[in-house]
Amino acid sequence: MATRSGPAGDLSISEIKEFAGFPAATQRYIRRSLDIGLERDDAIARWSRDMVEETAIRVQARVYRRIGEIRGHIPDDSGLDALEGFIAPLVAVSAFDLGQDRLPGFASYRFLYERLLGAHARPWLPGAFCAAASLPHLHPDKRKTLLQSISEAAATAPGWSAREPSFFPEWIDKIDETRPAN
Repeated sequence: MATRSGPAGDLSISEIKEFAGFPAATQRYIRRSLDIGLERDDAIARWSRDMVEETAIRVQARVYRRIGEIRGHIPDDSGLDALEGFIAPLVAVSAFDLGQDRLPGFASYRFLYERLLGAHARPWLPGAFCAAASLPHLHPDKRKTLLQSISEAAATAPGWSAREPSFFPEWIDKIDETRPAN
């Protein structure tokens, strides 16, 4: 992986560090979700280890069909007139992801959704997260944990960066340590 020097490179490093701080199951779910949501690879061939996971990936792919629609309806400003076609599908897809119990808090949710939707969705992510985390399909203890994970700074930010994410984690093949090096 190449790194750039300067501010953009420093931001890439901070994104990599943030991702590295997530639990392994969260990292796996984010990579898989990006493969599905960005249509990068055959997610079933790459990620399913059994029939249960294959079914879960098929369900996630069906839910993620709305990602394109959501991207196309990101409001240009904070006007409420364009909100309905955007926020309802975003909350529904977010509720699905939070219900999978692989995104333990706002940081991992934000990390995933910034990559699925792009930087222009950032102002809407705290509200969508709180709405999805408040829904009754989640156990009350899980709702409490999720809602407590969003910082006051994230919930009340006066502005958001328009810089697109630069680090998109992908599948990494394991190295066969039994084979000799070149």
